[in-house]
Amino acid sequence: MKIEIKNVSKKFKDINALENVSMTLESGKIYGFVGHNGSGKTVLLKLICAFLEPSTGEILFDGVNVIKENSFPPSTRALIERPNFLSDLTGKENLELLARIQNKIGEKEIEETIEKVGLKQVENRLYYKYSLGMKQKLGIAQVLMENPDVLILDEPFNGLDEDSAKNIREILLKEKEQGKLIILATHIKEDMGLLCDEFYKFNDGIVTKEEKK
Repeated sequence: MKIEIKNVSKKFKDINALENVSMTLESGKIYGFVGHNGSGKTVLLKLICAFLEPSTGEILFDGVNVIKENSFPPSTRALIERPNFLSDLTGKENLELLARIQNKIGEKEIEETIEKVGLKQVENRLYYKYSLGMKQKLGIAQVLMENPDVLILDEPFNGLDEDSAKNIREILLKEKEQGKLIILATHIKEDMGLLCDEFYKFNDGIVTKEEKK
């Protein structure tokens, strides 16, 4: 998979959220989007997911502009901003509901993903009783469970304790080894030091590539 972001800008009325952003993202790598809150990271993630349309420029998935094709990015799953599920369903029931949209996976894959992210003991607990960390794990689970080619995670370690964060880092590195294209956004650069192959710094809509130290 190759995602090409070509001269993309995004304006909201008189606010320039992104200005002339270009980058190429490829399978088998983890990319870090680093910047303070409001710097444009989440806007670009939403553009890549086709939740928003660029004001100028284009985003291509293996050469295809999905917005012009009136389609969705292929084999892409994302957790953007805070996880949000149905409060009166259990964690497992929420994942089952999402899985029924495309019917690509069954009970086995859902159970394996719940185990992988560390939610097995609370899979039958109602979502409104979940802690912040549990909600975050469930959000990551819905990204992983259908084995997509592109994984997009906004502030993935938010609310996770040290052991859980370590587990998620290990999962993401294994996904990279399997050839996935992974995008991680954070306002804390240290979170990404062990994971990312390339960094992009966001500063009030201006995006620059940074050398990995």
